Amino acid sequence: MPSQPSKTLETFPNPCPHRDYEISFECPEFTCVCPRTGQPDFGSIRIQYIPDSLCVELKSLKLYLWSYRQEGAFHEAVTNQILDDLVAAVRPRRMKVVGDFNVRGGIHTVVIAEHQSKT
Repeated sequence: MPSQPSKTLETFPNPCPHRDYEISFECPEFTCVCPRTGQPDFGSIRIQYIPDSLCVELKSLKLYLWSYRQEGAFHEAVTNQILDDLVAAVRPRRMKVVGDFNVRGGIHTVVIAEHQSKT
């Protein structure tokens, strides 16, 4: 059975919780829908984080990002929502999500949202 988009982010235990190390992902084929025009918006989503006790599982991340293909969202909103959802799932020490969107209307948009753990 083929995979379906999902908002569920699965996790697994960090194999080296005693050490700070960075995990980076890039989704160069991210798609959402412009809430004003209904036209697709294309871009790259880059995620960098330092895990604490949990890491995000890659297939669930792929299906999560895929779930935005039919959703209307401004670039600023979708980038911040991705950060909020990932922070809620893995509670990282530090995380940055960059939404680097293709030119639309002659304007190239890059949105950077960051989280820093308070502990």
